[in-house]
Amino acid sequence: MTDTIDKLIGTFYEAFSGRPELLDGIVADDWDDIPADPGQPPGRAGATPLIEGITKAFDGFHIVVHQIVDGRGADGDGFVAVRGQMRGVHTGEMFGVAPTGREVGVRIHEFHEVRAGRIVRTWHLEDWLDWFRQVDADPAR
Repeated sequence: MTDTIDKLIGTFYEAFSGRPELLDGIVADDWDDIPADPGQPPGRAGATPLIEGITKAFDGFHIVVHQIVDGRGADGDGFVAVRGQMRGVHTGEMFGVAPTGREVGVRIHEFHEVRAGRIVRTWHLEDWLDWFRQVDADPAR
């Protein structure tokens, strides 16, 4: 079971590292992204513009998974927690901040609900305040 969840989660983050087509095989069509970005379309289709925006803002964007906590039941359904970090070089505008050329890392904590081998819902929390500090920007402006 561990190899399967490692592959599922690894593929999910590989998709968010610039390959949104990988979501087709692992994420439900009506995937619920909580919280969704303002204006983000619902479902799996809503991930594509999000991924495109991230990869425009960061060269070499990728997500490193530090830990997976598998809380699924024997049937493979349930919840999976992930602790990781988004990494890349800030080369495009993000949150109104002009490119800085700095290599940055943003801590993430996410919970994925898995049903029938697919991710149906994701709750995510990113440490964007630390990102603002890394690029010497004021998030209040």
